[in-house]
Amino acid sequence: MRTAKIITLGIALSLVTTTVQAQNPGGTPTPTTIDVPQETEQPKPAKKWFDRINIRGYAQMRYNRLLETNPNLGCEQCDKSWGKDGGFFFRRIRVIFYGQVHPRVYFYIQPDFASSVGDNLQIGQIRDAYFDVGLDKRNEFRLRFGQSKVPFGFENLQSSQNRLPLDRADGTNSALKNERDIGVFFYWAPKKVRERFSMLVNDGFKGSGDYGVFGIGAYAGQTANSPELNNDPHYVARLSYPFVIGNQIIEPGIQAYTGQYEMPKNNLSKGVKYQEDMNYIDQRVAASFILYPRPFGIQAEYNIGRGPEFNKATDSIEVQNLGGGYATLSYMIHAGNMLIYPFTRIQYYEGGKKHELDARSYKVNELELGVEWEPIEAFELVVMYTISSRRYEDFTKRNNFQQGNLLRIQAQLNFR
Repeated sequence: MRTAKIITLGIALSLVTTTVQAQNPGGTPTPTTIDVPQETEQPKPAKKWFDRINIRGYAQMRYNRLLETNPNLGCEQCDKSWGKDGGFFFRRIRVIFYGQVHPRVYFYIQPDFASSVGDNLQIGQIRDAYFDVGLDKRNEFRLRFGQSKVPFGFENLQSSQNRLPLDRADGTNSALKNERDIGVFFYWAPKKVRERFSMLVNDGFKGSGDYGVFGIGAYAGQTANSPELNNDPHYVARLSYPFVIGNQIIEPGIQAYTGQYEMPKNNLSKGVKYQEDMNYIDQRVAASFILYPRPFGIQAEYNIGRGPEFNKATDSIEVQNLGGGYATLSYMIHAGNMLIYPFTRIQYYEGGKKHELDARSYKVNELELGVEWEPIEAFELVVMYTISSRRYEDFTKRNNFQQGNLLRIQAQLNFR
């Protein structure tokens, strides 16, 4: 009897509790398990080809007439706005299209809208147009097809967007007009070294970019945007490695090329003498030494070789020896968010320039003192004082020796 009463009381209490909870939803609910449908992660849509294309570039505007002492002093290859009739001048206007369109395929197209044709300025012209094909999953081995920089000389490979002196040195730059030609090149570098090459550019250490630890290739030999004339390609090879030693990075290198260069008919004065087939040996070898500015930097190169050069004693273009190089000293200063690079360069060259009129004969001695100021990433200003002594002679300019000084200023826009 007592047991029955206890059971009856328990049932009654349970009913009361249930009623109270129903009337008081703010009370503590009885824990329950509720099945909630889980959201499934949707696969990301595959990138379209145009999503892999990037755009960057830069523009350089110059003025070279301040403190000028000789308006007849010029430099056709480095800057056509030197001297008489010069003034404000767009040296480069580059827009670069590039992208990794496939894990093993990379493309790069760079037109320049500050080229000149005769007296016409700001003409659009292709500088680079190539694609790289990786031969392995890490792209440590790759082939490059198209028009690009020929792997000869550190300063030639270094972008003018990063270089401190306003123009490349005559000694090594005389090898190739615009540093480029069309051909096929093979490059190799381990992944960690490719990352180091990128860091040396992106972190402001004035690197040359990624042209491999080892490069070898064949190219037309008539220089960029010029037709092939003799069906005889040039061959080039380069070996260079950036070593890390404590806080410093040094990059020694050696490079060489050989081929036959044919003098274009439109680059010959009436009356100048030349070889019957117009073909000339064109060979060079160069050594490079780079100590990256961390914070003090040294960049030095020297090359020797043989090539076509005008000889005023015989009124003819002949194969002659050539040689020359440069040394640049620099210092990298961090001033808050700004970068400042004081620098000086001395250069020498004696030899011909095959791509100029009559393979013009040169003897150059030059000293440059300058500073680059980068207050923000998008803008740079370079002020450079040049002390120059140049002899440059062809069939019509037989005794042309010019000396002079000038202050040069360049404003540069960067967008990346």
